[in-house]
Amino acid sequence: MVLEKINSHRIILASRSPRRKQLLEDLGIRFEIVCHDWNEDYPEGLKGSEIALHLATLKAETFREQVKDGEIIITADTIVWCNNKVLGKPSDEQEAIGIISEISGNTHDVITGVCLLSARRSRSFYSTTKVTFERLTPSEIEYYVRNYRPYDKAGAYGIQEWIGLAGCSHIEGSYFNVMGLPVEKVYHELQLLAVDEID
Repeated sequence: MVLEKINSHRIILASRSPRRKQLLEDLGIRFEIVCHDWNEDYPEGLKGSEIALHLATLKAETFREQVKDGEIIITADTIVWCNNKVLGKPSDEQEAIGIISEISGNTHDVITGVCLLSARRSRSFYSTTKVTFERLTPSEIEYYVRNYRPYDKAGAYGIQEWIGLAGCSHIEGSYFNVMGLPVEKVYHELQLLAVDEID
């Protein structure tokens, strides 16, 4: 069976993201969700992929003393990197409008860091997707924010929602990474880790 080695383990997704949950389900992986509360601060001076990897690894480390033989923890963190800075999750409508206004008519990087942790080892990696948006009008931006309330999303948008359909003109890299998880990389890295664990 294609997924036999992976599904012979207890897979734990340490994420509250409904998009990550859906992507793993669509991949056919059996998993549970267990979440901790995380501090998402990172050292000054880190950039782009360094931030995403640092945060994903930090999340995994909170499970270090708990992970048992036969278990694999998946942690992830997605950031939007634009104009040499992070565009995070907006706290309110005005901040969401401001973030999308910066993305509008611009190209940005969506970077997801992932850490797979077992009792014996860990594997960390990241995926970067370049996303270009056409220039959106203020009324289009306000329409999206008020109707979709993207306050739980890095960069204040979901590529699978209205704004992606209406505004995204070019993607270079994994579409699923923009949704929050580079599932093709996760699948292959899980296969490698699962084989290592069995051996």
